[in-house]
Amino acid sequence: MSGRSGPGGRARRRLAGTAAVAVAGAAAVHAAPAALALAGPRRVFAPTLAGTGRADHVALTFDDGPDPTSTPRMLRLLADRGVTATFFLVGANVARHPQLAAEIAAAGHELAVHGLHHRLLLRYPPRRVADHLARAHDLVATAAGTPPRFFRPPYGVLSSAAWAAARRLGMRTVLWTTWGRDWTARATGPSVYRTVARDLRGGGTILLHDTASDTAAPESWRATLAAVPTILDLCRDAGWKVGPLGDHGLPDPPGRAR
Repeated sequence: MSGRSGPGGRARRRLAGTAAVAVAGAAAVHAAPAALALAGPRRVFAPTLAGTGRADHVALTFDDGPDPTSTPRMLRLLADRGVTATFFLVGANVARHPQLAAEIAAAGHELAVHGLHHRLLLRYPPRRVADHLARAHDLVATAAGTPPRFFRPPYGVLSSAAWAAARRLGMRTVLWTTWGRDWTARATGPSVYRTVARDLRGGGTILLHDTASDTAAPESWRATLAAVPTILDLCRDAGWKVGPLGDHGLPDPPGRAR
């Protein structure tokens, strides 16, 4: 009887099967939070992750900046309306434009972390994820003059490694309750407004973009710029105050004091 079909072979096959199950289980745990990228499950099962806050408040957030072409225009619009927001910045963009990132903070806005690069974090092992987030955290903290409180993964796809790394850095992970689909080539000011308004409620968190990332259509930020005034008017008429996540009533991560 050969070793392949004898007791030794069976033992090796059992060991290989156990190892395969362990690898598959680890991968499933790593990827499990990604299911919450879907708005429906997120709102039902993880309202804090979705960014559901005070009923009289709406959190306005922008991803993917800073960008020297588009971000200053958004800052001027918000200043004219007397509104502050949360800007989830990409660490590599902060490294390229540190003064612009500092100007966002100086204007009274809240800086948060959107990763070191705009890449899907599920692709990376936990150690690399932790390194990327630590580097992005430090870049944003330097620009803001204070450690960031919030993290949002690129594409809204969260892994267990990213969630744990953000938590260790004192950041709460927050996605959104409504978005504008403002990165598409077909986006217009009215379409962005309608898409946001469809799911907007008091206590909601709005996801928009102040720049066109590598995954967005060129000049798509112009649709966002056109939509923001009408979104702000909607919130005003509904009696909702608009501001950053820091004013939204979300709890801090365990171990972090304000």
